[in-house]
Amino acid sequence: MAENNPDGLNDSLSSYKQNINPVVKTSLVWQRDLIFTGSTPQGYEIEFDANAQWGCKPTESLLLSLAGCMGIDIMTILTKMRLKIASFRIETKGERNEQPPQYYKTVEMVMHIAGKNLDPVKVERAIALSRNKYCSVFNSLRPDLVLNIRFVLEDKDLSGDEKV
Repeated sequence: MAENNPDGLNDSLSSYKQNINPVVKTSLVWQRDLIFTGSTPQGYEIEFDANAQWGCKPTESLLLSLAGCMGIDIMTILTKMRLKIASFRIETKGERNEQPPQYYKTVEMVMHIAGKNLDPVKVERAIALSRNKYCSVFNSLRPDLVLNIRFVLEDKDLSGDEKV
């Protein structure tokens, strides 16, 4: 392994990490009331609604973005570690400050990972690498955010269900 790459994982993450534009532009358009439509440069849209009747709340999408970013990192790393994953689901719960600004004080994540002969040490390593090195969303949040992560491994036969 190269000295500047002690993890040996940059190659596996390079497929998307090296292609990330350092400047990201999005667009948000007011529709009515407290409803907005956000658009990405690729044309994907997400509906935001403060009342959660016509879309998700921005704070909900933040939790999903955090889970999505870590999930992508962790799956990439686990694949590089040659673990076979049948399913992967992340549940999040955030506790917000009661007074404005109502930022997240803590986020609890439970990662449900199923596959054959999963190594908990490798899973812990993948989570730590995502959290400490690769997850752009987590590393863009307040430095005092407490992120607690636990995982549940399920031994599952991959016959026909194998995804990675």
